[in-house]
Amino acid sequence: MSLELRHYTDIDPVRQTIVDIHVEVRQRDLGLTGPFYTAERFNERLISHRSEPGWEAVIAYDGTEPAGFAYATPLGSDTRWWTAMTTPLPDGYTIETGKRTLALNEIVIRRPWRGTGLAHRIHEELLAGRGEERVTLLVNPTAGDGKVQAVYERWAYEKIGEQQPFPDSPVFAAMMREPLHRA
Repeated sequence: MSLELRHYTDIDPVRQTIVDIHVEVRQRDLGLTGPFYTAERFNERLISHRSEPGWEAVIAYDGTEPAGFAYATPLGSDTRWWTAMTTPLPDGYTIETGKRTLALNEIVIRRPWRGTGLAHRIHEELLAGRGEERVTLLVNPTAGDGKVQAVYERWAYEKIGEQQPFPDSPVFAAMMREPLHRA
């Protein structure tokens, strides 16, 4: 398996690829249903994330076949990221500048490439060129019977609380990795 990891800061050439992978994995493979998981809703979130300065995606290709992706956006001073927290955070923790916190919005790997370490490779490739101090993400704590959250913990993320960013979304575990780059 010879994988190539490609960086994108322009969504136009890869938007449909990202949406297609998301639908394949979230709906077909994992059976996640309901309005929150539709292609249309995901596309709305993707376009919203992309509208923020600093958006970046990494897509892995096995030849011409896309194997998975991750994308992230820095949290600006006007971010709504922290407003959905159901648990209070320490004073100053949620102050954002556009350079403090990177939000890992999505990381999705297609079935044939799961269990190969590809998710970690894409994750680390995406973070490698970033200058933010820390990285945050949301994970459904029931995904894979808790195994997905455990993967993030192995990658040095710690749970900092919970949030529900949309009325029809799951309650996610909010996780943080500080500093962004780990030895």
